[in-house]
Amino acid sequence: MSDYNPFEVAQAQLGQARAILGTVGEEMYVAEERYLDMATALNGSGPAYFFLFLEALVDAGVGLGFARADAERLVLQTARGAVEFARSSPLHLAELRNMVTTPGGTTAAALEEFERGAFRAIVSAAIKAAYRRSLELGE
Repeated sequence: MSDYNPFEVAQAQLGQARAILGTVGEEMYVAEERYLDMATALNGSGPAYFFLFLEALVDAGVGLGFARADAERLVLQTARGAVEFARSSPLHLAELRNMVTTPGGTTAAALEEFERGAFRAIVSAAIKAAYRRSLELGE
């Protein structure tokens, strides 16, 4: 009996896949297929989560009195700066958040409200729902 596994990827094929994927972004190898459903929930669906949050920020800006175009410009520049800062920094995301949060300040007040609204729990529940759905679709 052969040890051949039709689902194993040869090193040459892995190299080709990495080369192709590397042209459109960063690739990440996972040794177990179960991580693909996890990645789908976190990364594949992830842009929609960010778009929803950005949309909510823009709507809040409009609610404060900004023109929609101005609110969108501010939000997108803020998102861009935050992502670039996080990518270039060796610090943990929590440390970066703390760096821009003055105790008793405006950011602290907003973060308190996020926590009161169970923001982290909602995000976690949403990712788990996407993961479960990915598993269901794979069956």
